[in-house]
Amino acid sequence: MDDAITDEELTELALLADPAPDIDDDAVPFVVVPAGASLLPSWYMPVPMSTGGPHRRRRAWVISSVVAAMVIVNGFGLCVTYGIPEVGDRIVPFW
Repeated sequence: MDDAITDEELTELALLADPAPDIDDDAVPFVVVPAGASLLPSWYMPVPMSTGGPHRRRRAWVISSVVAAMVIVNGFGLCVTYGIPEVGDRIVPFW
């Protein structure tokens, strides 16, 4: 720890640094982003297909049914992680 830099040394180095470095007039940035371009590609955050209709209501019922079935099955102490209902490892026998 003898080579550790103290706060005073860091402050002195920061004050000696050039706040506005000389940049050439013909300097080119590493990445040129065209005007109006987004930061993420279009496949990363696609636009939603629709905002309503009968398909949305049906999809909500299917998802709710699957979630409710998983909660009920797990509530009875069965494990369905891999698709086949199994008795959990932590169930203590009553005898």
